Amino acid sequence: MPAPERIPSRGLTEAGLRTLLAEGELTVLGRVRGASNAVLYCSVAHEGEERTCVYKPVAGEQPLWDFPDGTLAQREVAAYEISEATGWGLVPPTVLREGPYGEGMCQLWIEAEAETGHEDGNADGPPPLLALVEDEEPGDGWKAVGFAEVGEGKQALLVHADDPRLRRLAVLDAVINNGDRKGGHLLPASGGRLYGIDHGVTFNADDKLRTLLWGWAGDPLTPEAAEVLDRLSAGLEPGSALATRLGELITAAEIDALRGRVESLRATGRHPQPSGDWPPIPWPPV
Repeated sequence: MPAPERIPSRGLTEAGLRTLLAEGELTVLGRVRGASNAVLYCSVAHEGEERTCVYKPVAGEQPLWDFPDGTLAQREVAAYEISEATGWGLVPPTVLREGPYGEGMCQLWIEAEAETGHEDGNADGPPPLLALVEDEEPGDGWKAVGFAEVGEGKQALLVHADDPRLRRLAVLDAVINNGDRKGGHLLPASGGRLYGIDHGVTFNADDKLRTLLWGWAGDPLTPEAAEVLDRLSAGLEPGSALATRLGELITAAEIDALRGRVESLRATGRHPQPSGDWPPIPWPPV
């Protein structure tokens, strides 16, 4: 399945959207509740163009024991840079900029389409990407993640769609060492696009991969993914534009670990499996 074509946001190219996000006037419209860090819903306007976006100021980040303080915004931007390098466009346009509450990450707001609740979908929205089923094996078109407690001593099988867009995202997560791929971080959008968001806990030098997308664990990578990893390997060479950009966002040790993950995926030719050293599924899963 080829990557969906880029759909300009009402006439703006990807580069134009980045300029708008980086240079536009930010106006805070509200706060996204339920997030562990400050997530502000904003408008951004520049040279007659206006969009909505998310602004996450560094000042609103909660300290984490396994990540340096004040680095989550940079990691979100680094995840976007790697997503762009793959050519898959899985992360919305994301920049680092000054805002009303200091430096922070600014990302284009994606209006997710509501899922239908039916596997085959209909004109009202896309089919679901995740589900809990009572069977012990996934049905056709689904991949098993594992069993989950659903109350009163009952278990259900957590499954995700056998969807090539999710599979690309699983590869991206393995590359960036995503420690928090939850269901709520998957945004199906118009035109068949699928975006992943919330990439603050990424690029750790230690294995931190936690995800709901384990359905392909141990399976051979697709030829498309193998080609992308080859390009990433070349693009991450010391002194390259991508490596130089990442050097502004994450540490040298984290860039070395990133290269190591890419080379490991190329060598094995397979999706990674849980290491056993770290809880493989994020909690809560949504």
